[in-house]
Amino acid sequence: MNPTQILGIILVALAGIVIGSSAWPMKLMRKFQVEHWLFTGMLVGLVILPWTITLLLCPRAMDGYASLPAGTLLKGNLWAAAWGVANVMCSLCYVRIGVGLTGAILTGMGVSLGVTLPMIVKGSGLFRDAPDLGSPAGITVLAGVAVMLVGVVLTALAGFGRDAVLRRERKTAGSFAAGLLMAIVAGVCSCGLGLAFVYSQGPIMAAMTSRGAGQIGATFAVWAAGLTGGALINIAWPLLLMRRNKSFAVLFSSAPELALAAIIGINMTVGILLMGTGMRWLGALGASVGFGIQQASQMLGAQGLGFVSGEWRGIAGRPRNRMYAAIVLLIAAGVVMACGNSMTKS
Repeated sequence: MNPTQILGIILVALAGIVIGSSAWPMKLMRKFQVEHWLFTGMLVGLVILPWTITLLLCPRAMDGYASLPAGTLLKGNLWAAAWGVANVMCSLCYVRIGVGLTGAILTGMGVSLGVTLPMIVKGSGLFRDAPDLGSPAGITVLAGVAVMLVGVVLTALAGFGRDAVLRRERKTAGSFAAGLLMAIVAGVCSCGLGLAFVYSQGPIMAAMTSRGAGQIGATFAVWAAGLTGGALINIAWPLLLMRRNKSFAVLFSSAPELALAAIIGINMTVGILLMGTGMRWLGALGASVGFGIQQASQMLGAQGLGFVSGEWRGIAGRPRNRMYAAIVLLIAAGVVMACGNSMTKS
């Protein structure tokens, strides 16, 4: 494994931790409800920052977009829309079953599709050369996914155990079973974030770099245009909630909480930049391995936030031990997938 691939692993791992723990400001809010911080965070993270940076760093950006086949942007935005649905459901699951458990189930369910699909239906740019599923590298990566899914099962079992304790103490918010079902559906759709980049980055980056943009600007250009579908869903849904609840005024009731909500968006922007860059640095198999490692570390980030914020306070015995075992398996899964990536050509 060459130094660039090692850096790629570090970047996607950091991306997962940043995205997995990105909702930490929510824990500090008292006035803002889910619709307020979701609207502000997604507006900042998916629209304002990506488009501002793209227009600043990419000369003739709109000309570059205009030169692309319509299918390029459509394909990326269909995946992004799926991720947008997942993100909305994820925000509901945070309240129902907690940040740690939501992060584990959601990312675990999405990892199978997100890792395997780019090895079956090749991505754009350098991801077109990804090895097949049946290759030694592909089999190794799938072994890593299998280890990760065992960790997800342990996480779910730990969550059921935790829920049983919290129900006795009346600390849960809503049905755990309903929250679990939403997390599973969201998990299947959550792979859209990575796949939006995988299937659109080649043409968009080529269009931007040919017009004088650097790698960072071109990467932001992929996310800015490719996540439009997801951005619309993530902004429209909280707007509808605020209208239904007649709570628009809450957005301007607390400057500190508005700033905290914006930080959620900044965390998202940083995470997706690290993710896209790391996937590219990993090489041809970066679409699969990069997404897999990012998801494993995202789960770790979510678990870390869950523990720090007190979601597991007072929970001992088998549920906590199962969660610890799941964390070990997630780390092991990342190592196995990294070994699979080392089997590809530099």
